[in-house]
Amino acid sequence: MTSDVQIPSAMPLYTDDDVVRVRAQVRQFAVEIGLSLVDQTKVVTAASELARNTLRHAGGGEARLQILQRENMRGLHLAFSDRGPGIADIGLAMTDGYTSGGGLGLGLGGAKRLVDEFELTTEVGKGTTVVIIKWKRF
Repeated sequence: MTSDVQIPSAMPLYTDDDVVRVRAQVRQFAVEIGLSLVDQTKVVTAASELARNTLRHAGGGEARLQILQRENMRGLHLAFSDRGPGIADIGLAMTDGYTSGGGLGLGLGGAKRLVDEFELTTEVGKGTTVVIIKWKRF
């Protein structure tokens, strides 16, 4: 699917300060690969939502951030993983307007719309991983 440009940067997600650090690192990588200001805002917003979900619903986890290269395209690959309760009803969780409260109000569906690729893997009682990719537009 993709070829990696760098080793993923693993960042803990156990406090609000960790969420702020992840947002800052995502923004830095977005600038580094030359994303437009609009696309920077989209990927940072999606990352913030997913990082907060990891903290709020699973008690924490980690974010893995990576710059990708595919042919002549560059992008950001962001993975948010936890060992929390998992998502019992993925369809409901992806529904527009569904919220468990306290977030940015985007939910998983909103985060999905902000990026180019979105993959959710979850198992009840074992945890969840959400992977997003945002590609630089030429």
